[in-house]
Amino acid sequence: MKVTRDPRDAGKEHPENATVESIGRFDGQTVTLRGWVYNLRSSGKIAFLQLRDGTGIIQSVGAVQDLGEDKFAKLKALALETSIVVSGEVRKDTRSKLGFEIGMKDFEVLSIPQTEYPIGKKEHGVAFLMDHRHLWLRSSRQVAILRIRSEIIRAVRDYFDSRGFYLVDSPILTPNACEGTSTLFETPYFDSKAYLTQSGQLYGEAAAFALGKIYCFGPTFRAEKSKTRRHLAEFWMVEPEVAYMDIEGDMDLAEDFVEYVVQRTITNRKPELEYIERNLEPLSRVKKPFPRITYEDAIEILKKNNKPANFGDDFGGDEETVISQQFDRPVMIHHYPLSIKAFYMKQDPKDPRLAACVDMIAPEGYGEIIGGGQREDDLQKLEQRIEEHGLPKEAFSWYLDLRRFGSVPHAGFGLGIERTVAWITGVPHVRETIPFPRMMEKIFP
Repeated sequence: MKVTRDPRDAGKEHPENATVESIGRFDGQTVTLRGWVYNLRSSGKIAFLQLRDGTGIIQSVGAVQDLGEDKFAKLKALALETSIVVSGEVRKDTRSKLGFEIGMKDFEVLSIPQTEYPIGKKEHGVAFLMDHRHLWLRSSRQVAILRIRSEIIRAVRDYFDSRGFYLVDSPILTPNACEGTSTLFETPYFDSKAYLTQSGQLYGEAAAFALGKIYCFGPTFRAEKSKTRRHLAEFWMVEPEVAYMDIEGDMDLAEDFVEYVVQRTITNRKPELEYIERNLEPLSRVKKPFPRITYEDAIEILKKNNKPANFGDDFGGDEETVISQQFDRPVMIHHYPLSIKAFYMKQDPKDPRLAACVDMIAPEGYGEIIGGGQREDDLQKLEQRIEEHGLPKEAFSWYLDLRRFGSVPHAGFGLGIERTVAWITGVPHVRETIPFPRMMEKIFP
């Protein structure tokens, strides 16, 4: 059986290029499927092979009368995760979720597992599965989650690309902190030091002054010694930045963006969401407008729910959960105390105690998914904030230039992909939302 394909045929829909996902287009035709043995059982002179190819799983029925005694015996002996090429006729099957199965005519084995596949049908602990993450990814649940993640990322890009934003790649190696020096990963950089980026925002501001509307999208790093279900040491973040935008415009952009991403994911990945048993009702309610409350309103909510809170306190996971439980969709908390926010946040001209900032809290206890706000565009105030935060002014000389040459009101935010995937999929821990999570105690595989 020939396995190679002519590169000129790439992407074309014909039987030699069939996938499980596209199988319905080939009803009654003989197709070739390339994949792996996901499950196998036999009964008498018939074997039922579950084949997965990355796009889905389909049953391929092999009969001794079609394959011959020798080949049928080899089929029954196949181990899980054997890589295999199957040829057969597509036929309707009302018992299948796909509506089709394959009547096997031939198969070719490409690779046989050297030992028994370590992830079997029995229950495994999280530690074991994380140590075998490279294999755990093949399970149906993990495949579904990764497909949903892919859809979310595609929706993110399509949203900004179709609205006049330019993608700008910010550096991963930076000379200074963006969110505070205590959570930096330090690395040698020739004869000096560099740090893994915490955010692309500062560079995004420079790009927004050049292009008007931009977004950065890439990996970011936080050396927080945290073992909560919401934290990773390496995660992906999308960060739009817009010149001539204030805090109100920023909140409008954030809610429109999140509604788009959630609703498109439901539309395009409903089968995967249903497979992982995600309750779609709460997600269906993620429609504009989102509730907007002030930080001080949030303090009052906490007090009414017997959670001690005072002006100047930052909110942790427990507090965010209590606040989110009062609403049926994401809630935006705006105008936090300036003292607990990053140095670049705009001081509220109406109340100098406050910052013109916003956090978006996801419902169902998934915490903050967006943090952002208006940036301080006044040079003297920004210099003062850098000093108050104990940051080296010389390291931010280029950033201060943005205020020296053509400063304008501007705003933006950052959305963490993994927390968003966790919320949309309903998984309890962010470790399942990225192919290979990096956590305080996990850097293998």
